[in-house]
Amino acid sequence: MTPHTPSAALPPAQISLSQTLATVSAQLPEDAVSVRDLLRLIGEQGMLFLCIILAIPFLTPIPIPGVSTVFGMLIMLISFGVIINRVPWLPKRLLDRSVSSQAMSRVLEHGARLFARFERLVRPRLLYLTRAGASRINGALLFLAGLLLIVPLPVIPFSNMLPGLAILCLAVGMLQRDGVFVILGWLLIAVTIIYFAAIAVGILAAGGSLMSLFSE
Repeated sequence: MTPHTPSAALPPAQISLSQTLATVSAQLPEDAVSVRDLLRLIGEQGMLFLCIILAIPFLTPIPIPGVSTVFGMLIMLISFGVIINRVPWLPKRLLDRSVSSQAMSRVLEHGARLFARFERLVRPRLLYLTRAGASRINGALLFLAGLLLIVPLPVIPFSNMLPGLAILCLAVGMLQRDGVFVILGWLLIAVTIIYFAAIAVGILAAGGSLMSLFSE
């Protein structure tokens, strides 16, 4: 495999994620493939697809305890890679770890089949919202969504679902060149911020009421 500089450049709009995963599966080495080689083959499509996978557990109204911090930090790391247009830094020991090419091929082909169904819901539109300059903005908003996912609100309904949906829409929009999904991601981030602000105001108001009761 010819080495090249890791890049997070967006793929051509006409190449779908399912097609990319199938192509990568066909290009795997015969025996084993390292994480480093896999990242070089998949590029940003792999990172954003990982964002989609990490967002799925949060698509329920009730937050899932114990995973939002770890998953949120991973999403923030990936989004930083999108902003700087480079594969994000990972420890060398992890990058050099190899897995069976046969096993990885099965995973990639399964992912391609699953995403082929989802791709029917999206299509390239409003392309200016997914080009290079806009991708940096979208990466920054993806970073913000990952940060919102980490906010410690373990018993508040929708506190993980809203940023999780935002992450999903942004990642799908950037992958599939669908500006409508990108806009949905922006709106969901705005709704999340408003929702969290309302919760904060409510908590402060309740705290002020309690203090008034004790001071009387």
